[in-house]
Amino acid sequence: MEIGQIQEPLSPNGNGKHPKYSPPLVYRTPPPEPDPDEWTLRQLVSVIRRRALVIAGVAIAVTSGISFWTLNQTPKYESKFQLLVEPVTEEGDLDKLTEVVGGGEGRNSALDYDTQIQVLRSPQLMDAIVQEIQKHYPEVSYDSLMSQLIVSRLGETKILEGRYRDTEPERVRRVLHEVARGYLRYSLQERQLNLKQGILFVDDQLPMLRDRVNKLQGQLQAFRQQHNLLDPEIQAQELSQRVSGIEQQQLQTQVEYQETRSLYNTLLQQLGLSPQQAVATVTLSEAPRYQQLLNQLAELEAEIALESARFTPQSPTMQALRQKRDNLLPLLNQESQNVLGVSLSEAGVSGASPNSIRTQLTQQLVQTTNQMQVLQVKQSAIARAAQLLNLQVKQIPVIARRYTDLQRELQVATDSLNRFLAVRENLEIEAAQKALPWQIIVKPQIPEVPVWPNTQRNITLGAIAGLLLGMGVALLIERLDNVFHSPDELKDLTKLPLLGIIPYQKQLKQMMSTANLTQTTSAPPSPNPRKSRRPSRNYNASPFLESFRSLQTNIRFLGSDTPVHSIIVSSATPSEGKSTVSVHLAQAAAAMGQRVLLVDADLRRPQVHHYLNLDNKVGLSNVIATGLTAKQAIQRIPMWDRLYVLTAGQVPPDPSRLLCSKKMQHLMEQFHAVFDLVIYDTPPVLGLADGRILAAHADGVIMVVGLGKSDRSALMQALDTMRISNATVFGVVANGVKGYTTRSYYYYHNHYGTESDILKAKQLLLKRMEENIQPDDEIQKDDK
Repeated sequence: MEIGQIQEPLSPNGNGKHPKYSPPLVYRTPPPEPDPDEWTLRQLVSVIRRRALVIAGVAIAVTSGISFWTLNQTPKYESKFQLLVEPVTEEGDLDKLTEVVGGGEGRNSALDYDTQIQVLRSPQLMDAIVQEIQKHYPEVSYDSLMSQLIVSRLGETKILEGRYRDTEPERVRRVLHEVARGYLRYSLQERQLNLKQGILFVDDQLPMLRDRVNKLQGQLQAFRQQHNLLDPEIQAQELSQRVSGIEQQQLQTQVEYQETRSLYNTLLQQLGLSPQQAVATVTLSEAPRYQQLLNQLAELEAEIALESARFTPQSPTMQALRQKRDNLLPLLNQESQNVLGVSLSEAGVSGASPNSIRTQLTQQLVQTTNQMQVLQVKQSAIARAAQLLNLQVKQIPVIARRYTDLQRELQVATDSLNRFLAVRENLEIEAAQKALPWQIIVKPQIPEVPVWPNTQRNITLGAIAGLLLGMGVALLIERLDNVFHSPDELKDLTKLPLLGIIPYQKQLKQMMSTANLTQTTSAPPSPNPRKSRRPSRNYNASPFLESFRSLQTNIRFLGSDTPVHSIIVSSATPSEGKSTVSVHLAQAAAAMGQRVLLVDADLRRPQVHHYLNLDNKVGLSNVIATGLTAKQAIQRIPMWDRLYVLTAGQVPPDPSRLLCSKKMQHLMEQFHAVFDLVIYDTPPVLGLADGRILAAHADGVIMVVGLGKSDRSALMQALDTMRISNATVFGVVANGVKGYTTRSYYYYHNHYGTESDILKAKQLLLKRMEENIQPDDEIQKDDK
């Protein structure tokens, strides 16, 4: 295919593309930007390797500073003493007696160690010790001594430990010796002060407590004697029983009285006598003389009645009998007077002699009358006894309450007395215990080895601190340094395929010269060797040039089923190597047998003609703005059979206007139809619309990122801009990788998984194509 073929008409599909080609769709929308504050282990190792000098410098500086400071410090020495302040065992000591007196509750320790230590460090106790120390070392004061003296309990033991630190070993021993002596004096003398004061206080209170107990005992005794009490509760029970008995007697007496009264009324009705008459009758019946006279009277009455039948009333016999009767009546009255004290008429008793039944009834009447009187008296006595008992029952609660109050007061006073006596015994026992002095089990010695500063430990800690500080400084510098340093960072941040890794090349300008260009290879052998006009030359293999061949291979992988015909090569910011990548990529593609057109679309600052030593009088701007044809402007490289270059030409006043013109679109359609691969070198993306304008009509965009130059935020902003313009971003190219050799080439090639990234992109491309493929009858094939 000749150059003149670029004037061929547009392809039948009407979209300006080659009829057998549908553009690949790869990563139009980049994944979300990762959090820059998240560090992976690989990134951390990379930072450490990259900032090794900073970390080492900071570590060495910190370690050196700490070492210098440590070596220039005055050494300090430390010694100690230990005091046993309580008995080790409880066998045979007075704690057992204390437990018995205190109710059997044992205790593990009788000493409050925290309080005791504060007392030992108090100025009141330490003043005497400081005075003894000042006899040998006048410069020692309480404050200076306390700043270096440490008194503490040794674990959970009964041992107090004192430590002192100073610059002179002899002074350390002397100070500890005086402190230990002072503590022993305190244990022998001053520790007894509180106990003695407690005993004196108890002795002052005991007489008053005894008097109070005796007084209450006397009051309780007098109260018992007054109320004849032994126990109010027992007495209350007895009174209750007596009340019940009285009530029972009262009820029984009432029943008997009612029975007796009923009998009394019956006898009265039967006899018709009053009680007095009945008594008189019974009395006379029991008087023998009266009965004798009454019998004589009865005999005279019987005789008169008998003789009245024989004699007349006027007969002397009758008169004599009547005379005897009349003489007997005064005697009978006189005898009744003697017996009753009254006459028969006054007593209401007839002089007739009653029969035996009437006499018995009369006696029963008299007995019933007497029994009624007895029951009445008994009822009165029982009522008075019940009244008295009720009064006693009512007084019992008052007496019991007073008795209880007196007993409680006596109990309280007795308990207080017993408690004070027990406390006095405990204080005496504790005083006897604490009379035993503390024992020095470890004496202070003259220290030989200084305890401060610890040179080895300080240097070790300084080295560790230096490393940590160095890593912190390195991370801070890394955080402030907002550029890419490795392909790993570029791939992790953008989440785009890493298409190529271009090593750093110091002699880049020399390689770009014409002399070096003549040493590069031409296209691979043609299928028809006879038609080849130029002999092939050996390809000067190097990591730098091989990286572009790998880049071209990766791009071809993107379009294995649908070849890539046009590429936009751009960058986020200037000076990242996009023009260099464009030139060498075009050379690699041409060397691999493709018909390549390199278009310098950077109409603001063109560089391609400088790299290839070409004339830039006529170029792309002239073709768009004038009637010049593309065939007239395109130049061929003498040593490259398949490489064509369209330089930028004269710099126009408004490049964007030219690039977005219809003529530019028509030119791109012609380029894509004639050449196998068209590479557009465009201006940076940020701030300029040129690259985005051309990306809309090309297959995809390759972003060149200069390691150590490209700002991360600028690149992400550029990718966002490309995403907004709906451009297809094939991937990124890491440019300027330092330390890149032939061996590292294979490492990067395998480590970064460039081939796998391309295969993933290819799979995504095929999927997107299946969704957008056109019907077969609308696809026109080109036999070319």
